[in-house]
Amino acid sequence: MTSLFTPIQVGDMHLANRIVMAPLTRNRAPDATPTPLMIEYYTQRATAGLLISEATAISQQGQGYSDVPGLYGTEQLDGWKKITDSVHKAGGKIAVQLWHVGRVSHTDLQPDNGAPVAPSAITAKTKTVLIKEGTPVFVETSAPRALSAEELPGLVHTYQAAARNAVETAGFDAVEIHAANGYLLDQFLKNGSNQRTDDFGGSIENRARLMLEIVRTVTDAIGGGRTGIRLSPVTPANDVHDTDPQPLFEYVVRQLAPLNLAFVHIIEGATGGPRELSDRPFDYAALKRAYRIAGGKGAWMVNNGYDKALAEKAVADGADLVAFGRPFIANPDLVRRLREDAPMNTPDQATFYGGGVKGYTDYPALA
Repeated sequence: MTSLFTPIQVGDMHLANRIVMAPLTRNRAPDATPTPLMIEYYTQRATAGLLISEATAISQQGQGYSDVPGLYGTEQLDGWKKITDSVHKAGGKIAVQLWHVGRVSHTDLQPDNGAPVAPSAITAKTKTVLIKEGTPVFVETSAPRALSAEELPGLVHTYQAAARNAVETAGFDAVEIHAANGYLLDQFLKNGSNQRTDDFGGSIENRARLMLEIVRTVTDAIGGGRTGIRLSPVTPANDVHDTDPQPLFEYVVRQLAPLNLAFVHIIEGATGGPRELSDRPFDYAALKRAYRIAGGKGAWMVNNGYDKALAEKAVADGADLVAFGRPFIANPDLVRRLREDAPMNTPDQATFYGGGVKGYTDYPALA
């Protein structure tokens, strides 16, 4: 009988179990460069079937928060290579999440202190994090400018270059394209943030165009078996919404189906919040069915608020992978704790963003 602890082939990766560490932004990479402390953090958690790294910017323009890592400089790639080598030595697999925040940024973080970019010049009603004298400070996002159509091919190329660098230079087993949580690709998808009148706005097909071009270009570069994507159909995170998400996301997964992706990662409900939203109903079973009917064979990964019982039920009902977020912050040995029904450490929310060892690598494992 298949369980959370049953091995599985996911694209080009053989995973020891079906437990995935979800991407978790921790703001501990000064100058966007991974640190030795991050080596310890990821290696501690390498018993997960798959680690997905914290969101990692594909360019300086893609940065939206202080002290988050990048994937566009030599020192950054070298830093990540030390992490992937250590995870592999511990027997783990690790993917990097490719990130462009779009409008969820601040001029302090942008090249030449310019405006963040977005599909349309609509300011997100949300906050970002700046690190001031070692302390995280939440600030309002800056007003964005709309990307011109002429800039979009360059953006597609930047995603492709980041994916190739991730696999060929930094040693990642795969990449996850971040198209969720109100960041750039999600902003293009949803009509609350995309009010363009060109070929990248208006219809469902147009709003999905940029994301699909990026996914195709990345799979051309590194192969579908090393490529995943993260989607969040109804999360209100970072002030995004769509007036009719069901047909939008069913269209998206049908277009993804022929690309032979390793996995499709779905956030159910509000990221880090309720799994069901009364004002934003969504049929996730129909979404998965649309993907499978269109020929999609990638592993189906579910995420948001899972405990062991709910995760086991999801696997029994046909999910291939279950992603756990906050439980992995405080429990580096989460896989063992789930297997043994052991008590969990409690995460210290005050140390989630920024800082050092405390609340990062000092959570105890089981004896």
